[in-house]
Amino acid sequence: MSNQSFSAAPDSSLPSSVANTIVIIPAFNEEGAIAQVVHAIPSDCVSEIVVVDNGSTDATAAQARGAGATVLSELERGYGAACLCGIAYAMEKSPAIIAFLDGDYSDCPEELPSLLHPIVHDNIDLVIGSRMLGQREPGAMLPQAMFGNWLATTLIRVLWGARFTDLGPFRAIRTSSLMALQMNDRTFGWTVEMQVKAAKQKLRCREIPVRYRKRAAGSSKVTGSFTGTMKASYKILFTIFKHLFT
Repeated sequence: MSNQSFSAAPDSSLPSSVANTIVIIPAFNEEGAIAQVVHAIPSDCVSEIVVVDNGSTDATAAQARGAGATVLSELERGYGAACLCGIAYAMEKSPAIIAFLDGDYSDCPEELPSLLHPIVHDNIDLVIGSRMLGQREPGAMLPQAMFGNWLATTLIRVLWGARFTDLGPFRAIRTSSLMALQMNDRTFGWTVEMQVKAAKQKLRCREIPVRYRKRAAGSSKVTGSFTGTMKASYKILFTIFKHLFT
């Protein structure tokens, strides 16, 4: 896996129609970062920013609302549950593209135009922002996360022939393609479910390098603890092999 030098710049060639994009940000106790995330998303390439407050006990919802985002509440804890809540809302607006990123400011939201470009110009269905191909701040991805990415993407390549390097949360997908995937995972298997189903349906997929930094505050809710890492690892592997037989 390479750690290529890369610094993505906003793509000024995106047509005005790309503004029909809704960004969904699942967030749990991210009061220290969520406003930064919302403010960093280029306003000229999105129609709405939706923060799904996943049962936070802090001021995440208030901070997101104050930054100009639409705030939804999903009390069922789970990354997938929050994403599905955001999708249900987004479908009422009929966006052309739906993008996802995390609420901890580890992704670089200003790189969103680079993810949208292949969908708009190259007829790509799904674009994954790959942290493995881009620049990573030292310590931003823990060894267990890097190994998990390698194992999962290797299995996807061996089983279905799709070449990914990352299960990164920063991604964009054509709405019609997302609906065809019939996403249903409500916890840690969300990202890998999307990529496995995309591989099985032979969607046009592309990865682009993205930068990745340490989260603004605290530790990862998934790989920041042994218990979280084990739960996520089990769910990711379970999801991969479940779809091998369905």
